[in-house]
Amino acid sequence: MTNCFAACSDRRARSYSTPVSTLRLGVNIDHVATVRQARYATMPESKNVEPDPVTIASICERAGAHGITAHLRADRRHMQDRDVERLRENVITKLNLEMGNTAEIVDFALRIVPDEVCLVPEKREEITTEGGLDLVAHARQLSPTVKRLHSAGIRVSMFLDPVPAQIDVAADFGAEIVELHTGKLANAFTERFAKQELERLQEAAVHAFNFNLQVNAGHGINYHNIARIHEIPHLTELNIGHSIVARAVFIGFEAAVREMLALMEDYRG
Repeated sequence: MTNCFAACSDRRARSYSTPVSTLRLGVNIDHVATVRQARYATMPESKNVEPDPVTIASICERAGAHGITAHLRADRRHMQDRDVERLRENVITKLNLEMGNTAEIVDFALRIVPDEVCLVPEKREEITTEGGLDLVAHARQLSPTVKRLHSAGIRVSMFLDPVPAQIDVAADFGAEIVELHTGKLANAFTERFAKQELERLQEAAVHAFNFNLQVNAGHGINYHNIARIHEIPHLTELNIGHSIVARAVFIGFEAAVREMLALMEDYRG
């Protein structure tokens, strides 16, 4: 263990080898809405609007998903306000709302009160969220938002690159969860780079765990690279969307969720 981990070991530190509970799955249904918007973005009142993200969320829960994740972006490119409102009314496991730190979206979250909020960066030009929040650079803007969410009883997660300094700020904020960005590992083209990124994620997971933070992971995880995710310690939950939606095209959502859950079963933490 490197010095940075040893330095924080006296802050409610727990053993690296402490077993964790069963790895949980949060299914991100954003791309269900993406398919719908491709045809019906300009005619949302059409009687033919499909597919319905809320119906898919229920199927995922029935298949064993432990939670539903949805990202309400400022530009509403996929999920719409009414989608999230209906999810709040119908999700029976846990609703995790991904969102950027904008006044409009924060007010929306405070109105519907999801079980969890995961704060993520947003860039208009990106296709999907790329990279983690820079808490060090934007602490002044993010701190009041975390306090407002906490005052409403909402658990707060931060989507972060595996960098100890970023985790330190999340702990200082009083966030309950960090979600480690696994995109670089998932998309690694060489074994050398994959090994380096895996080591960064392992060290970041230990660092967060030593602060009593719940450690989640997400971005780019699929049915093949999930074997590498098993090498990251102390994980509680994976948030997976695109890969499950893509697999569901071939075998349906219920089977796609069950397949992913089966691949998560032997996680040892």
